[in-house]
Amino acid sequence: MILYPAIDLKDGQCVRLLRGEMEAATVFNDNPAAQAGAFEAAGCEWIHLVDLNGAFAGAPVNAAAVEAILATISVPAQLGGGIRDMATIEGWLDKGLARVILGTVAVENPGLVRAAAKAFPGQVAVGIDARGGKVATKGWAQETDVEVTDLAKSFEDAGVAAIIYTDIQRDGAMQGPNVAATAALANAVSIPVIASGGVSSIQDLIDLRDCGAPLNGAISGRALYDGAIDLKEALAVLRG
Repeated sequence: MILYPAIDLKDGQCVRLLRGEMEAATVFNDNPAAQAGAFEAAGCEWIHLVDLNGAFAGAPVNAAAVEAILATISVPAQLGGGIRDMATIEGWLDKGLARVILGTVAVENPGLVRAAAKAFPGQVAVGIDARGGKVATKGWAQETDVEVTDLAKSFEDAGVAAIIYTDIQRDGAMQGPNVAATAALANAVSIPVIASGGVSSIQDLIDLRDCGAPLNGAISGRALYDGAIDLKEALAVLRG
């Protein structure tokens, strides 16, 4: 199981939110590229990036910070937030991103997800962010009536590389991930699932690894910045 250290970008800085609230942002590093380099130096295999401003704006906002990160690291990176048309997808992949994450458009324009997954095999993931089992969009600000599993299953035949499943109520709260819901989703679909939201200890990572579902990985942010998870130790544990 892969551990994806998270770099959430707001106004060019590396921050963490509490349950997706932009007003509840804590700045952890004003040099995101240096942070990414530190994660790579610790041994991570991937880096997870989110353009928080972009998620609300519907277009890339923290492009300069993302480009600086891509120029610094040699491990692959995935990015979500504000990617809502084919030109933006193509532009990011051309700049060296390994994978783009489509969230809001997965609900509003599923045809784009299918077209992108076909055009860029292995490089398009779907971000499913949920509150109470229902999908939320537009930076988690808008609730829908769409069920998580229904949305995930609708992309079974699309060639999507992964699903990043976030439990919004757990995100940044340091209360542990929603292991049961994540496992249920991973067992319901053939698409690789990455867990996100609430991972706050090495035990949480072990619980996800041993949850009875074939999870691709888990994303952690605040716990790495707070020191609740030692990245080198966590990577060693997950590699057995």
